Amino acid sequence: MKKTRRAVQFVMLAVVLVGVFALGAHCERWCPFGGVEAAYTYAAEGNMLCSLGTSNFFILGGVLLSVILLRRAFCGYLCPIGTISEWMHGLGRRMRLPSFTVGGRTDRVLAGLKYIVLAVILYATWQAGELLFRGYDPCYALISRHGADITYWAYVVSGAIVVVSLVVTVPFCRWFCPLAAVLNPLSRFGLTRVQRDGHTCTNCGLCSKNCPEAIPVARLEQVTAARCVACLNCVASCPVNKDGRRALHWGPKGSQWTQAALLALLFLCIAGAVASSYIFPAPSFIKARGARPEQVVTVRLEIDNLTCRGRANLLFYFMERDDLYEIPGYFKVDAWPGPGFARVDVTYDPTATDANAIKQAITEPYFDDTAGVWRNSPFQIRGYDPFGPDVGQNGP
Repeated sequence: MKKTRRAVQFVMLAVVLVGVFALGAHCERWCPFGGVEAAYTYAAEGNMLCSLGTSNFFILGGVLLSVILLRRAFCGYLCPIGTISEWMHGLGRRMRLPSFTVGGRTDRVLAGLKYIVLAVILYATWQAGELLFRGYDPCYALISRHGADITYWAYVVSGAIVVVSLVVTVPFCRWFCPLAAVLNPLSRFGLTRVQRDGHTCTNCGLCSKNCPEAIPVARLEQVTAARCVACLNCVASCPVNKDGRRALHWGPKGSQWTQAALLALLFLCIAGAVASSYIFPAPSFIKARGARPEQVVTVRLEIDNLTCRGRANLLFYFMERDDLYEIPGYFKVDAWPGPGFARVDVTYDPTATDANAIKQAITEPYFDDTAGVWRNSPFQIRGYDPFGPDVGQNGP
């Protein structure tokens, strides 16, 4: 069981590192905690915080479903920070460093800190309208490719996690992780759990000793603790009796499932979330002007340099211009900001304007009367030549 989980952890960590550093993937859009941070802004304004996308909501949904079924198995098998922290503790033991066990009241008090961390992050994000936590996020330190927006604090926090993990098992995951604070309420009611047969248990205590979350498994009939990550270390360490049975098993109450079933369900939850984000693509920026008329038409554009919410707002600013290239009537922008050419759907009143006028409004320079300056458009539309034969033909 332990070797299988190590293999899954290795594969997941390798996928993240190769995706980020070899393929240049934007892994921040697949962080489930990003869905938590962006939920308020998307519900209130119809757009995502910069660098996030609606894929964050899909992956968060997949993780929440996995928690309902498997408790916090995502943390025990797929989270790269949990993997690194756990491996560091294993390294510390091989180096014969002291291993400190933190349990009882001290553990419970420290475990409450993650809820404070969550509250502070959500409040700061709501107030600032941006991801202030990135400056301290150990996960962002791993997936940022060390760009200009990373701060040294992210490395300080990451270094602290690595050092403390050498002598304490998964300290960040147990006490400070804000995603764990989100998952715990659902995990408490998870379908599956470790169960102990008191008749065959020898009270050796190995299960408690091998639990990375310091759960006193040996004293429980069922492990219903919210922080259980379904690592099954306790089950693997449980001695096999003369009948070939263990006192511990895992599954729904009264049932016994295998680790293969756990991995299959976890894969279906995460793969289903990823697939759904492509099957049902939702815009990460939505904004409209005016009242929607009965008849509308939508034009789909591919626009370069539309990288984030700030750029999407700038695009809308150019479309709201009041000069020769003004767009009359209603229009709505549904956009998917990102690197390269980003998809933009513009819905408009065909009796008041047309697609060519919209393209001109997006790409033509604009004189800002308030600031008294010309503003050049940073946007290019794939397949559209602003100096082509249709230039100047504004209107239907």
